[in-house]
Amino acid sequence: MMKKYEEKSEAPLSSNGIIIGGGRGFYAFVIIIFGMAALFLMMMFSITKGASSISINGVVNALFNFDETNKHHLIVVDLRLPRVIASALVGASFAVSGAIMQGVTRNPLADSGLMGINAGAGFALALAFAFFPGISYIRVIIISFIGAALGAVLVNAIASVKKGGTSPMRLVLAGSAVSSLLAALSQGVAIYFNISQDIMFWTAGGVAGSNWKQVAIITPWFFCALAAAILISRQITILNLGEEVSRGLGLNTKLISGISAVIVLMLSGSAVSVVGAVGFIGLVIPHVVRFIVGVDYRLIIPCSAVLGALLMVLADLGARMINPPFETPVGAVIAIIGVPFFLYLARNQRRLR
Repeated sequence: MMKKYEEKSEAPLSSNGIIIGGGRGFYAFVIIIFGMAALFLMMMFSITKGASSISINGVVNALFNFDETNKHHLIVVDLRLPRVIASALVGASFAVSGAIMQGVTRNPLADSGLMGINAGAGFALALAFAFFPGISYIRVIIISFIGAALGAVLVNAIASVKKGGTSPMRLVLAGSAVSSLLAALSQGVAIYFNISQDIMFWTAGGVAGSNWKQVAIITPWFFCALAAAILISRQITILNLGEEVSRGLGLNTKLISGISAVIVLMLSGSAVSVVGAVGFIGLVIPHVVRFIVGVDYRLIIPCSAVLGALLMVLADLGARMINPPFETPVGAVIAIIGVPFFLYLARNQRRLR
């Protein structure tokens, strides 16, 4: 009997019930090292592409021998470099927040776009643009946090109304309903206050308007939230085993869930304030990572950050190259991958009710 159990187990268990060992750590190491190398190369390549093509040598020269009288140097340093850095930060933020949500809620369909977080942040931004024109960017981020929290609370409240608590399918349905409602309210505010052009950017999603000020503001938020996520990654792994099991192992589930919620809001709120309503990164990337490295969130979180950043940089590059010199919304590019993936997950999730 013991032999049969060992043959079915993919890896040995530690004393706290977390799956460890095997080749998962090696796979995670490969993802992080090669993923970061690929990310750097794609960021450099992305900087060369746009309405004005610039060679790699020109990019390197602009970075190390900047000449403010050179038009290409200004394009590289002032426009494209902050854009690719913002893309990487946003992609990593969405991916890590999605991984945390899936781990804490044990909902394989959890994602900031599907759980009302993006729509809530967008609605709060619409109100901010309407009533506080010329608002500073740091206040935009704070308002994004408030709106994201509002969206998440509404979704969870609606999903838990029915007797029996929440389930993955109820959360998804509630998230779709709340997102649609908040998106409609955002459009109504935009039309009434004549700020449709400003809101359209957030609706379509994109990093075309990113600048160094935005990068400087969101970078500390991102790294603080990422560090906190890594610090509690072991507890998230335990929580993913189930609430009763987690309590039996001595975990303070409410505290970890609360900290996780704050981290998710920090990551999603700052990301939405930069790129707008871009979904599916937090849905797709954690599933891919979990398939490769297993269920240990000490591996899932850093790997998700790297692959999420890479996906967003590739999506932004694709948005510029599909129909040059015009730009396709990044949200549409991501949706081409995300929608079929979501339908596949929904179809194969046997336990959804």
